[in-house]
Amino acid sequence: MKVLVVGANGQIGKHLVSFIKESEGLEARAMIRKEEQAPFFEKLEAETAIVDLEDDVEAIAKAAEGVDAIVFTAGSGPHTGKDKTILIDLDGAVKTIEAAKMAGVKRFIMISSFDTSREAIQAAPSSFAPYVAAKHYADEWLKDTDLDYTIIHPGALTNDEGTGQIKTHQESEIREVPREDVAKVIVASLENDTTIGKAFQVVTGDVPISEAVNALS
Repeated sequence: MKVLVVGANGQIGKHLVSFIKESEGLEARAMIRKEEQAPFFEKLEAETAIVDLEDDVEAIAKAAEGVDAIVFTAGSGPHTGKDKTILIDLDGAVKTIEAAKMAGVKRFIMISSFDTSREAIQAAPSSFAPYVAAKHYADEWLKDTDLDYTIIHPGALTNDEGTGQIKTHQESEIREVPREDVAKVIVASLENDTTIGKAFQVVTGDVPISEAVNALS
């Protein structure tokens, strides 16, 4: 299975491409914004596609030609304004979903926020609410398609070394989870069709990742 990783140069994206390299049956195409980002992925023998999420749908669809799955790991980051939140976390995600349709790619994995419910938008601090709202509407757009989607809602992300053990839930209490473990959850989800049509939260726990993902069926 060839996987287009959107937001590959981000922290989860880099872990993901590395783990895909180590896996059997998966290969990565890294979608990046700049040519100077390519050497990292070339060392991993991953293809690269240079496309900005602010480009049009057709440019993203071209990057997706010939792949079997798309993983959206992109994010505007905590230090950008509300404009980038809309353009990347909402519009970028929707354009990528539409590009998947255009390119005939059925499998789509979205990395979302821990809680994207209407209640979470209303409860969020004013500085964070636009991000939650953007993720909410991107998730809803994906659910309204006929794509084989999985939506992963990670807890508070850290750069700690992964434990390989998680807890998956529909409404678990927010706790931390290493980005490394989130990337491993993505790989497990790509390898397990029982995650199709599922949306689940992920935090650090005491269940091995493969076992936790299998239990989602």
